[in-house]
Amino acid sequence: MSRSHHLGELQLAIIRILWERGEATVAQVHQALHPDGGRALTTIATMLKKMEKKGVVKHRVDGRQFVYAATVSESQVKRTMVSDLTKRLFQGDVTALVHHLISEKNVDASELAQLKRLIAQQEKRKKER
Repeated sequence: MSRSHHLGELQLAIIRILWERGEATVAQVHQALHPDGGRALTTIATMLKKMEKKGVVKHRVDGRQFVYAATVSESQVKRTMVSDLTKRLFQGDVTALVHHLISEKNVDASELAQLKRLIAQQEKRKKER
């Protein structure tokens, strides 16, 4: 699916619950997000309806309740959101994005070693093609 799956903060929190649980009712999502109350149940219901219109969740009816499930994977959401971020903030320049990430965050030696391994793996794959 090449469609954009740009999600806001609340939408990401909701879909993470659905990825973790497989499916959930509005009340279950609300309880997972706000065990002590928090946002209104109607806010979660409205957000799930909007997410369904975007095509990132679907529902089935169980009695009088809608049971929601994600229709997109975490990797699909990450791919489209990072791609959008790269295009909008870095004019599509992946090197600029990576440079920003490693220069703005305190990257420790083990993280740098892991990044080097990932780069080496990618270079190997490119040569094998």
